[in-house]
Amino acid sequence: MEIITTGVAGTMESSDIIVRVEPKDTDGIELSLESQVMHQFGKQIEKVILETLGELGVTRAYVDAVDKGALDCTVAARTLAAAYRGAQSTDFVWKNGGAK
Repeated sequence: MEIITTGVAGTMESSDIIVRVEPKDTDGIELSLESQVMHQFGKQIEKVILETLGELGVTRAYVDAVDKGALDCTVAARTLAAAYRGAQSTDFVWKNGGAK
């Protein structure tokens, strides 16, 4: 999946995360994360974001995330939505075997 424009998903509400993906000209994911629980869960949040992008085949992107205590499933869902929006794709493939 190629990110061609900015894609954003999420809110700044408690127990949520806002994820923004932007196109990048060079290979690699550049991730910036801000979190209220960075010391306890920062590495796990980064892992979920990077794994989710990897599953989508995203290899080049800037990612900015501001976490307000989101669970892993919310982090993954917001990352998926932002990536699909950034790729301007509607070919959704959900993990739970949903519609394609």
